[in-house]
Parts: sequence; C-alpha cells; structure tokens
Amino acid sequence: MRALTATATVRPDHLLTVQVPADIPPGTHQVVVVLQDAVPTTKHGDFLADWPAHDVGLVDPQMTFRREDIYGNDGR
Repeated sequence: MRALTATATVRPDHLLTVQVPADIPPGTHQVVVVLQDAVPTTKHGDFLADWPAHDVGLVDPQMTFRREDIYGNDGR
C-alpha cells in the first residue's frame, strides 16, 4: 500500500482525472478520494503583512508612559 498525493481535475461533466507517477503499473487499483474544500487565497488580517515596516524608534527614551507621569497624583 502506498499513499499518493496528486492534483486532480474535475471536468464540467463531473469526470475526475488524476495523473499518477510513472512507477504505478497499469491495471485495476483500489483508490480512496478525499476532496478538501478550496482554501481562500486571502485571509483576513494578512493584508497588513504586505505593508512596509518603518522602524521609527521611541519618541524620547527619557519619556515614560506610567500613569503617575501622565495624570499626576490626583488621578486626573
């Protein structure tokens, strides 16, 4: 027994055609067909990966964004 991965073509008349490697002998063979759903070509969120990245660094290395530094001691 041998596992084979191949691409198949389904014609408009619903006939399935599969080309197998040359080392498969002609004759009758028992086969198992598994059809996977079509995978979408674009995934949501992947479009950002194509945008160029710009390393701008920190605005000011001395600047902190702690709550106390932003609002002070009175909580506002």
